[in-house]
Amino acid sequence: MENNELNAIIRKYALVNATEHEGVAQPKSVLGRVLAEYPDLRLRVLEIKNLSERVCDEVNRLTTEKQKKELESVGPIEMIKKEERKGLPDLDINRDRVVMRFAPNPDGALHLGNARPAILCHEYVKKYKGLLILRFDDTDPKIKKPDKKYYTWIREDLKWLGIKWDKEVISSKRLNIYYKHAEALIKIGGAYVCTCSDAWKKLRDAGKPCPCRDASKETQTKKWKKMLSANTKPKNAYREGEAVLRIKTNMELKNPEARDWPAVRIVDSPEHPLGKKRVWPLYNFASAIDDHLLGVTHIMRGQEHATNEIKQRFVYQYFKWSYPFTIILGRISLSNMVLSKSEIREGIEKDIFRGWDDPKVGTIRSLRRRGYSAEAIRQIIMDIGPKPSDMTISLENLSAYNRKIIDKKANRYFFIHDPKKIEVTGLKTKNAKIALHPEEKRGFRNISLGKYFFVEKSDFLSCRGQEVRLMGLCNIKLAEKSKFTGTELKAVPKMHWLPSKFIKANIIMQEKTIKGIVETSIKKEKPGAIIQFERFGFCRLEKIGKKEIIAVFGHK
Repeated sequence: MENNELNAIIRKYALVNATEHEGVAQPKSVLGRVLAEYPDLRLRVLEIKNLSERVCDEVNRLTTEKQKKELESVGPIEMIKKEERKGLPDLDINRDRVVMRFAPNPDGALHLGNARPAILCHEYVKKYKGLLILRFDDTDPKIKKPDKKYYTWIREDLKWLGIKWDKEVISSKRLNIYYKHAEALIKIGGAYVCTCSDAWKKLRDAGKPCPCRDASKETQTKKWKKMLSANTKPKNAYREGEAVLRIKTNMELKNPEARDWPAVRIVDSPEHPLGKKRVWPLYNFASAIDDHLLGVTHIMRGQEHATNEIKQRFVYQYFKWSYPFTIILGRISLSNMVLSKSEIREGIEKDIFRGWDDPKVGTIRSLRRRGYSAEAIRQIIMDIGPKPSDMTISLENLSAYNRKIIDKKANRYFFIHDPKKIEVTGLKTKNAKIALHPEEKRGFRNISLGKYFFVEKSDFLSCRGQEVRLMGLCNIKLAEKSKFTGTELKAVPKMHWLPSKFIKANIIMQEKTIKGIVETSIKKEKPGAIIQFERFGFCRLEKIGKKEIIAVFGHK
């Protein structure tokens, strides 16, 4: 949609909204109605949001009489009901090839929220036969410190999710590129070295420039070289906090955070696995430079990063570059699961979590460990799509996606958490042949029988004295000394069971590990297999020993 047409549509909705609210148009309402009528424009939500605010301000300056006359001249609005489109919304394309990037910070494992843009970017580049770049955003050696293992984990998780990238870039290996562009900005008057330290924030909040801002380019270049010498001759250079390179913006910007924002800083004691330099670009500067040099055409960006786009556009304006299209994503939460990397890290340090794959956290490693499939994760993310609104995915909903995929693949076994021993008299069968799956024909479990069995204690207490069905075997009159009553199927309670020969089982749940017993035939499975314990739930086998297994509970 052309800008003139878009502007006309927004103005029309603003006029309608103004007449409905005593002459005052509400930008949020206008934005909502535009996106409801034209869902494809969701990919340009930030642009439309800014345009709606500007247009509403113009309309609100008109008298109510002028608003009504202008609305009459453009005609009434007809709200057209459009069929909901399936699949990803189309991208705005003005270049030969779609290029997208996924830029994780290797300061922790991927979780569901930050895996979302990776999945969506991958689907878009497949749709448009474009390129996907994996760019490690690792230029913070102080707060969000990278760790070598996280680079490996991120690659592993992406591959497991079925995501293939065409190029890999590690930002910390591109420091000289950022230095070069920083110096170029100083020369064209787009950046300066600020040495105001603590005084800077007061000036910024008051909308006043600092004394360093108007220093000559020669002075700025000298100060920049002194900053850079922190890499080679730290004794003769500025120290951490004494100097920072700032991008010149507008000191009257509404958001103080965007005023003359910091681009490059000094870190005296960097903690970085790939480099020990002391001069480091900050996120917005490194991202802005890389996105242009790598030819990125479309950026997936969280709603919370809206200010970052405002900052980065100044770099693009100075260099006369064309800014990529921005697709705004709302935050994703997973019910009853922790997604925040800082919270997970703190929880690990305090022994609240047992690691980045603890069942209580929403990392990809945790979900994989619990038996959630990559296909289920991709499907739910695709169904949500690139929506700008925040939302919470219920674990039950994700489990429903997963159940459809793994149900046909998961072999069935018996596990008893709280065993009660019973004796069965009158049963002459010495071997039970029970299908590995009730529907899929893939073989049987052969279970040797004696006169003693184990059932769940809760089942025994609730059904004692009744006729019950031992699943896949026979009917009995339940008691400590039970009596065989036949094999025909009846409308009686069903319960799972185990023979006297079994192995121990430890099932790792979200809050605790429960112990029990499981049939010996499970030893034929391999670690990593997804199985279903009858009447208990789906689990992923983690370790299989001669006398004991360890499994991680997934869901019912």
